[in-house]
Amino acid sequence: MPAQPPASLTRRACLAQALALCAAPAAAQVSPRAAERSVVINLSLEPDSLDPTMAAAAAVGEVTHYNVLEGLTQITENGAVQPLLAESWNADPNGLACTFRLRQGVRFHDGSALNAAAVRFSFERAVAPGSTNKSRKALFDNIATVVTPDAHTVTLTLHHPDPHLLFRLGEGPAVILHPDTAAQAASAPVGTGPYRVQRWERGQHITLVKAESHRHAAQVRMERAVYRFLHDLEAQDNALRAGEIDVLFNFATQTVRRFQDNSHYQVLIGASGGKGMLALNHRSKPLDDVRVRRAITHAIDREGFIRTALDGRGVVIGSHFSPTDAGYVHLASLHPYDPARARALLKQAGVQTPLRLELALPPAPYAHVGGPLIARDLAQVGIEANIQQLSWQQWLQGPFKGQFDMTLINHVEPLDYRIYTDPGYYFGYDSPAFRALVERHASATNARERQMLFSQMQRHLAQDAVNAWIFAPQIGTVVRKGLRGTWMNYPIFAHNVAGMWWE
Repeated sequence: MPAQPPASLTRRACLAQALALCAAPAAAQVSPRAAERSVVINLSLEPDSLDPTMAAAAAVGEVTHYNVLEGLTQITENGAVQPLLAESWNADPNGLACTFRLRQGVRFHDGSALNAAAVRFSFERAVAPGSTNKSRKALFDNIATVVTPDAHTVTLTLHHPDPHLLFRLGEGPAVILHPDTAAQAASAPVGTGPYRVQRWERGQHITLVKAESHRHAAQVRMERAVYRFLHDLEAQDNALRAGEIDVLFNFATQTVRRFQDNSHYQVLIGASGGKGMLALNHRSKPLDDVRVRRAITHAIDREGFIRTALDGRGVVIGSHFSPTDAGYVHLASLHPYDPARARALLKQAGVQTPLRLELALPPAPYAHVGGPLIARDLAQVGIEANIQQLSWQQWLQGPFKGQFDMTLINHVEPLDYRIYTDPGYYFGYDSPAFRALVERHASATNARERQMLFSQMQRHLAQDAVNAWIFAPQIGTVVRKGLRGTWMNYPIFAHNVAGMWWE
């Protein structure tokens, strides 16, 4: 069939319903960088690597995905899938095989040609022993064979049909790496994208410059992109007011309103597939007791959190699924805000109060503002949360390695429910029953059965209170007037710089 997104993917068009809140009409002061054809983008977190296939932080893909590194498919702002390195594809009717025809004339930044062997190498690397690819369980473990009949054809055969295959191939973990330089992708990736990495000043910024060898270099209007890393709210505010930043992504939404009447910027409020939650360590007692986990969920005023920490821009959730997911079940009412019920559950579990637990916070605005709110709510039911403010590296080396009690974090990867099938994942959830549900869902061929199982998976996680899910966030982005092509909605966290231009 032609290279069109299947019906199950176009559902993400619901993201386009998000509202854009624009600044009051006024003469826009265009950045002097417009003359230089460059853009400065601020991210709250600095990536720990430039390889989106292996690194955990969403910021990795925000810098390199679609800019430096490309995959077979590309996900658009409304969640649809379009060709990228693959110019077309054909899926077998049984859903167990898909053949991709690679775009010809594509070259890596070192001048070597993209071919089917590079695709096979990248996919085999993802499932090699020791691989930590973020989509290994969701995508690559389901690939039975990678067949390359010629230099521009790749056929994937699957163990089970996957209606999300084309979408997953457009995510960061599925980018195609240069076979000869994949080992250096964390610091110096060699890709096929419209930009190459010029410089990375750790703790300061990353500079991308246009790759003149790119197949569409003549159409790429932005010559350079600089990613700055400021997570302190005052520093972000000062940089914006000084005109040092053109795009401030994932801006702390409780302060976004200060720029809604700014004559130099506009504010975009869009949807995302993120899941904000208080992650709980099942290896740490008494968090291995479902009654304690349910008590923690009952203790949190999620509506109050969203009002205060996110300025009301978010939706309460009750499981590890986003309202942008087709088949989403609203389960927030399963464990409503009820401090009395929380105290009763702790008593049933034999917990002596005060229960003292560590609350680790990454350096994200929602965590710095929301952490004290969580601690206040927990204190009302007899849980004393000792707040630890961590750098991103400290968070990756501590909580993400399983060394924590509780941590407030926003999981941004779409359809990432398979993380709950891995007992080795950082919160240590081990449920054979949930794993069985996921496998039944993966092997189901009937659409109605798949939907039923999708609901059961959501309810299973919610009833187990695996984590205390709080919010599905809207994304607040401050954009300098005159800059076009920035996204408002984020089905995945990526910034397509080649699609930006100055008016």
